[in-house]
Amino acid sequence: MSTKEKEREVTFEINEHFGVISVSANGWQRELNMVSWNGGMPKYDLRDWDKNHKSMSRGITLTKEELKTLETLILELKL
Repeated sequence: MSTKEKEREVTFEINEHFGVISVSANGWQRELNMVSWNGGMPKYDLRDWDKNHKSMSRGITLTKEELKTLETLILELKL
């Protein structure tokens, strides 16, 4: 592995699993988790994962404040 590849290597640790939002036809699950990326502070994370949590799609990470703002926006939608 080259130095550039090592620099781009992403590490993660799922610190807490909150739940599954949906499951796709290929078995990947869209989940809300608390994830620490590259040894950083854990953040709320929404993305698709394979069943073994070895591979993932692109997703979004949110701080607690951002998640609270999103909660407010969702509640205002009156679904």
